Amino acid sequence: MATPTPPATAPATGPTTPAGGTATRLRNGELRAMVAKILADDPATTHTPGGIAHTLNRSSGAVGNACKALTDRGEAELATTAPLAYRATATTAAAAATAITPAPPRTPRRKSPSTAPAAPPTTSSLSGTGGAATRPVGKVTGPVKRPNGMDYHPRLLSGMPDVTALQRLRDAGVAALLYGPPGTGKTSVVEAAFNDCLTVQGDGDTVVADLVGDYTKTPDGDFVFVHGSLVRAMREGVPLFIDDATLIPPTVLAVVYPAMDGRREIIVKANGGEVVKAEPGFYVVAGHNPGVHGAILTDALSSRFSVHIQVSSDYALAEQLGVDKKAVRVARNLATRQEKGEIGWAPQLRELLAFKKLADAWDLDAAAGNLVGIAPEEDRATVAAVVRDVFGKTVTPLALGARIPTKP
Repeated sequence: MATPTPPATAPATGPTTPAGGTATRLRNGELRAMVAKILADDPATTHTPGGIAHTLNRSSGAVGNACKALTDRGEAELATTAPLAYRATATTAAAAATAITPAPPRTPRRKSPSTAPAAPPTTSSLSGTGGAATRPVGKVTGPVKRPNGMDYHPRLLSGMPDVTALQRLRDAGVAALLYGPPGTGKTSVVEAAFNDCLTVQGDGDTVVADLVGDYTKTPDGDFVFVHGSLVRAMREGVPLFIDDATLIPPTVLAVVYPAMDGRREIIVKANGGEVVKAEPGFYVVAGHNPGVHGAILTDALSSRFSVHIQVSSDYALAEQLGVDKKAVRVARNLATRQEKGEIGWAPQLRELLAFKKLADAWDLDAAAGNLVGIAPEEDRATVAAVVRDVFGKTVTPLALGARIPTKP
């Protein structure tokens, strides 16, 4: 079978907010809905990413990614590959936004004199991320909504709310590595700090194509290059969260490094040597679970992240969220033993929240038994002993019992 000829790719440049302008940051899926509205409003016409970008005053690269996302979801279709153009389908209208909010007019970048006054404390500069765009930073006084609608309760980090601390690291262009056991809230704090972030879930099977993209076959039999999360984050100027980064093979993860350093660009070899440059606001943050089988923190990876932040479970928060105090006491006891090296596992916030749900659905005994059952086999006896001491009774892992007799 002959190798398909790669189609012409949409240009990476377009009407994006340059350094010196003020960008309107969109929530996840908002740009996609705006693009869908343009397609749905004129279904008989094919639309190029560049044309849509001009109408919305947005980056053509970001619009191109939105078009591809709509196509993948069946909410648009690829009309032509040369030039690259899309049109509406029967489901596009349902995905469309009710209104379109174009980006504000762009202004030329002006050089500031050396005596320019300092920026007010309510504004954070993105100059450390490759541009001079600014965006407001509000005070954090309570729970922060994550993209999934759940509340995140900020914790202190170096004397300030953790979400604020991460936002300042982004503004300064300082990559952060969050490390701690699974279930402690690494993903939660990243999503709370950056509601526009894109996430890559790392594992041993992650390949370069998962990050930069690969060719995919269209319904018409043509091939089109679909960019990955790294390219999309760079073009949209949004954070990229690499979860379980230390499970990704080092040779694969190395594709991210040029985007993180002073070059702030990558070359997509699979797409004809396409050069992708990072827009202001692009930032990389990663998660690492020490002790997880296969997780290797290499010197190359560690050196790319200048700030390492330990994330542990907030057991006080677990009580505030209604987790039974005895379960929290068990978790604290086991966490202390884990720190001493006596055991390798302790329940984290994720397990405690699951305990509460099970206790509400069944009862405390069932939830306590499940706490023993989810413990690693080598630690199960210790966990069972601690549960017995705290709850005052012996519980066993959940298991099916005898068959319920039928009535004659």
